[in-house]
Amino acid sequence: MNPTVGIAVILTVLQAAHCQMIKDLSACLLGQSLRVDCRYENKTSNPLTYEFSITKDNRKHVIHSTISVSENIYRGRANVTMHKNLVCLYLQSFTTSDEGVYMCELKATNDYTGNQTKNITVIKDKLEKCAGFSLLIQNTSWLLLLLLSLPLLQAVDFVSL
Repeated sequence: MNPTVGIAVILTVLQAAHCQMIKDLSACLLGQSLRVDCRYENKTSNPLTYEFSITKDNRKHVIHSTISVSENIYRGRANVTMHKNLVCLYLQSFTTSDEGVYMCELKATNDYTGNQTKNITVIKDKLEKCAGFSLLIQNTSWLLLLLLSLPLLQAVDFVSL
């Protein structure tokens, strides 16, 4: 076999073996709570484990996790919800002392390529408020949103005539 073809086959197999990939990490304020959205692409139905942590003062603090043990100071304030291709961290009573570099780490069972991680710097004064409409977008297919918006688009066309 040609060495170039062999390398291409190995890279293709390794890429296919990669079960999930973090696509986006974002943060916003939901009232007095911080919401961190970790969006990923999943290529398997294998169970997903996660860890949300913060790095501040050059030290990693685990906020909520199925991979390791969460720190006591976050246990009563943090919870996580999982939707299709989205893991959300909610940190109650968010203050400036909670500012830092937040990390989302994901691992699918039997994914031998290792954990996926993504970081975001969170500063309270620079956070935007979470949009209510974004929850609809996260849980609704784009086609359904398009179909639901057609009457609105037709009404705009009628008004502009």
